[in-house]
Amino acid sequence: MADIVYINADEGAKRVMNNTKLYIKLLGKFKDDQSLSQIDSALSAGNTEAARNASHTLKGLAANLSLTELFKQVAELEGQIKAGSVSSDQIVLVKNVYNQTMIEMDKVIAQYG
Repeated sequence: MADIVYINADEGAKRVMNNTKLYIKLLGKFKDDQSLSQIDSALSAGNTEAARNASHTLKGLAANLSLTELFKQVAELEGQIKAGSVSSDQIVLVKNVYNQTMIEMDKVIAQYG
């Protein structure tokens, strides 16, 4: 898993016209997002529409911030939700990638913030 790119900070900064300060601020705000817990709660309650909406939100945030692996795994989860066949392995993978992304995010914030 050493070759996995969790955050492409250069691409993320480009998305905000190379305003690194703004990009770091947006990463910090992402840490407060509740989409992952909303996905988990919705799936536990059998509310696939809420799970799909929350996964779509998380996927969009990950894309906009260039959280590359999180985007990839949440997109897969969203597809599974839409298909009505969610793999528990995919949920675990998304949570693990999310946690690793947060660790990497702290490093990026410390480096540029």
